[in-house]
Amino acid sequence: MPPFARSLPVVIAMYAGMIGMAMSAERRSELVRYDNVQIEVVVEGEGPAVVLLPSLARDSDDYDEVAEGLTAAGFRVLRPKPRGIGRSTGPMTNISLHDFARDVANAVEKLGNGRAVIVGHAYGNWVARMTATDHPRLVRGVVIAAAAAKHFAPELSKAVTDAGDLSLSKEGRLAALRFAFFAPGNDPTVWLTGWHPDIRNSQRAAAAAVRQAEWWAGGSAPLLDLQAAQDPFKPESARNEMKDEFGDRVSVAVIPNASHALIPEQPKAVVDALTTWIKRLP
Repeated sequence: MPPFARSLPVVIAMYAGMIGMAMSAERRSELVRYDNVQIEVVVEGEGPAVVLLPSLARDSDDYDEVAEGLTAAGFRVLRPKPRGIGRSTGPMTNISLHDFARDVANAVEKLGNGRAVIVGHAYGNWVARMTATDHPRLVRGVVIAAAAAKHFAPELSKAVTDAGDLSLSKEGRLAALRFAFFAPGNDPTVWLTGWHPDIRNSQRAAAAAVRQAEWWAGGSAPLLDLQAAQDPFKPESARNEMKDEFGDRVSVAVIPNASHALIPEQPKAVVDALTTWIKRLP
């Protein structure tokens, strides 16, 4: 066997190791601590900061594809893990959205150069709006992704609970996912996993502890209402609800072939919409 052939496996292994090191260097976890709270933040990329907040009882890992796209577009992406997930710890009772907003604010101050666009998906949009209300100097813009209308049907909340209830049958959970989260033709099985039902009640109690009017406006920063065309939480009749109330501060973008899950349904379209809007901000 020629010498170069014998060395080929070594060369391949070396390059594979280098690629692995580069990928691990691009995505890392940092710990942000204050008082009795510790928040694990997944960090990747360089550039203006964008914070991605997940929906109820779910982790920021849902944003993997979106984070990759935003990083490639020249942004530094921060993904704080909610309390109770990963290495994020802190009080889970007698808290409110103000506490979750403070978690996000500390991540922006310590890892985002003190200013960021805050993107909140579903439940996360309430945290995003609370952050912009409580910490306006840190918020360059707010994106509410698959945000519910001001009023929505109570059976949708039950479907959210059922989708993440691991004690229910697979068929029952898939029915809930199809009803509340995934547009026809999109694969709901991708969300059979990734739920953290142990933190769901705490997160709901934190939202209930604050009047909707306290966070609804999302502060005074520019706001993108990023909607899914088939989201039952925001039907077509509520399409311009935010813009009608807050005027030119609000932009509306509608992603077709998506429902309330949105992020796993149309990640590329989400990246394109976010990138286009953020690059227009002052």
